[in-house]
Amino acid sequence: MEVQDWVPYLIVLGSVAAILLLFGARRRLMTEAASSEPAGIPIGNGQTIGAREEQDDYFSSVTTVHGTAAVLADGISGLAHGRMASTLAVTVFIREFLKLEDIRDVQHYFTKAAKVSNTEILRNLKGATGGTTLVAAVIADDRLHWGAVGDSIIMVFRNGEFIRMNEKHTLESVLQERYLTGEMTREEALEHPMKRRLINYLGYENFKSIEIGSDPFELQPGDRVILCSDGVYNTLTEVEMEHILSKPLPPHDAAEEIIEAIEQKRLANQDNATVIIVDNV
Repeated sequence: MEVQDWVPYLIVLGSVAAILLLFGARRRLMTEAASSEPAGIPIGNGQTIGAREEQDDYFSSVTTVHGTAAVLADGISGLAHGRMASTLAVTVFIREFLKLEDIRDVQHYFTKAAKVSNTEILRNLKGATGGTTLVAAVIADDRLHWGAVGDSIIMVFRNGEFIRMNEKHTLESVLQERYLTGEMTREEALEHPMKRRLINYLGYENFKSIEIGSDPFELQPGDRVILCSDGVYNTLTEVEMEHILSKPLPPHDAAEEIIEAIEQKRLANQDNATVIIVDNV
């Protein structure tokens, strides 16, 4: 994700457990947060540091008697410690999910976890500017419950088609509304230099609320739930992702192939990229 040049750098505040690998002449960071892959619910993930100096994406998954939760956060790039915000947010969401006593309270879970993580990030920032996006999926009884803030996305891949769950909380969405109401031209909306600027994220003093699916999404056998940071969808087209996801690959292999496709493009400004795939069997 992008931030403006005027944003001050953060104080270094913690670290992410990671393994540093060499990929060609470039550093590649594969981060696996503490995760659990339950029997019968295949989960896969892939990650690359891209052309960045630091890995600001963080992710985790866990399973309880109530279902499986997968969480992905993308710390604001360009700041000294976007990864502090992303790590803290994911940790809070997993911690709160482990406290969940009834799946019927899942919407309250999303709301509470977002509020707690926003407060804790702000406390650690101590007045500096920073934050993270976050997408969280809970799969229980063939139903997808989800919450999202920022510009990371949740999709369901079904029969060769993508079904988008959340909206991107960027200025682009506001510009689109202004275009539809006639306040600006299509060209002005498309060419606006700050269209990717976040208008809502965790670690923001004016944090509004987390977007939550009003009703659970009914999953079908063979559906693939996809969580990804903008480093994935800004690099690969839907056609390229469809080609990979349509293959009869386990989710981890599919996730790794997505990351390989990103790295093969060798973009000079490649952002951190992370993808989680959960198969509904």
